[in-house]
Amino acid sequence: MNKRIVICAALSLLVCCSMAQQPGGKKEKREKPAGKQGGGGGNRGAYPPPAQGWKVATIILGCPEKDRITMSIYPADDLEGYIEYGGKQTAVQPFPAKTPTQLTLTGLSADTETTYRLRYRNPGESEFKTGPDYNFHTWRAPGSPFVFEIQGDSHPERMGKQNDPVLYEQTLLAVAKDRPDFFLCIGDDFSVDTLQDVNAATVRQAYLKQRPYFGLFAHSTPLFLVNGNHEQASRANLDGTADNVAVWAQNSRNSLFPQPAPDSFYSGDKEEVEHIGLLRDYYAWTWGDALFVTIDPYWHSEQAVDNKFGGGDKRRDLWDITLGAAQYQWLKKTLEESTAKYKFVFAHHVNGTGRGGIENAGLYEWGGKGRGGQSEFKTKRPGWELPIHQLMAKNKVTIFFQGHDHIFVRQKLDGVIYQTLPEPGDSNYALYNADAYQSGEKFPNSGRVRVSVDPEKVQVEYVASRLPKDSTAEHPDGEIIFKYDISSQ
Repeated sequence: MNKRIVICAALSLLVCCSMAQQPGGKKEKREKPAGKQGGGGGNRGAYPPPAQGWKVATIILGCPEKDRITMSIYPADDLEGYIEYGGKQTAVQPFPAKTPTQLTLTGLSADTETTYRLRYRNPGESEFKTGPDYNFHTWRAPGSPFVFEIQGDSHPERMGKQNDPVLYEQTLLAVAKDRPDFFLCIGDDFSVDTLQDVNAATVRQAYLKQRPYFGLFAHSTPLFLVNGNHEQASRANLDGTADNVAVWAQNSRNSLFPQPAPDSFYSGDKEEVEHIGLLRDYYAWTWGDALFVTIDPYWHSEQAVDNKFGGGDKRRDLWDITLGAAQYQWLKKTLEESTAKYKFVFAHHVNGTGRGGIENAGLYEWGGKGRGGQSEFKTKRPGWELPIHQLMAKNKVTIFFQGHDHIFVRQKLDGVIYQTLPEPGDSNYALYNADAYQSGEKFPNSGRVRVSVDPEKVQVEYVASRLPKDSTAEHPDGEIIFKYDISSQ
């Protein structure tokens, strides 16, 4: 398809850029590595819970399909109860305190909004209380317009530097007000690198502290997760035991947040990993007129893709970074067989590491060339048809979304838009890593990206998040800093 792109930048460009700490973009300092795995010592200051949100329990929706949806209920105290939804109800069951309980609502109608509520009581009580009414939407049929939203790296472990809990909460409450069909996180939301005491409990706590924040909106907007480098959920960290940071991280993720496994609606990673089971790391689904594809190099590279857990030099040969043969062939098949009008691909970053967007799109597994510019793809990836970028271009991927660089940038290469995502809670409103991008429209933090999809076009909007003290009548919180349209023809 030949897609016509219409771009509109808000007048806030000069204002936003003036908020950055230097014209070329702020250089980020390298983090101190985590302490010894399983070692002693304390961890950094506690991240505060959000001021708002239902205190009885957090509910996180995930894996929406045509006729079902999964939810995870995490109560503050021991409860028993059931879910009322669409004229049906689940069986009464216990919900243990501070423990995630997953259940699936079935018998739903496709392309339909459903209201549900938790009926609950404390042990020993006879009457059930009624929780808030929440809503979700099942699979959209082709031709049905919808909205999804996405955030870049939230980095709660960088509180006071790149994450202000008050601004982060404000951003996620705005998501709840928008009520998109679903929400994606692009990675580095559960960083374990800066933990001084690294064990199963502290890694799980890194995931738990996000739960009440995501619970601000995910009771009505299903949540999809993409791994980043700072989660340290990667094959390179496996050691054959269950007492391992990669195992702790992926098990925390999958137990606390419902994520897709391959079935009749979702395709994805079928490999089972010892001590984890299904990784649920890469997956794809179709919604309305769009195909959604998430990819993950971290669980399929034998070498550390970016920063090594515990410190040390980064890898030297970026050909060691790979999706792996199984994921590559799945990606190729998924893109080729899809008849969706629009195709969206999501990963933490091009090649999972580095800085920049299309500047790196020609290199290694992503583009086929070595650092010196010579073509090496056929010898480095025998049996693979095309590098990842060329595969996306051939199959008319509409947008590739990435994070990692903590900046909003829009670029285009061979018909594929490379959309880099801003941080959602940086109250310094910094312009990070701008020098890594030699082209494109660049804007500093903070905010989220809203994507509206209909049969005629896709509209992408960068929605600003600003604290009340930083908002003005001319540049308020929620201002559309930049937007563009992509037509279907």
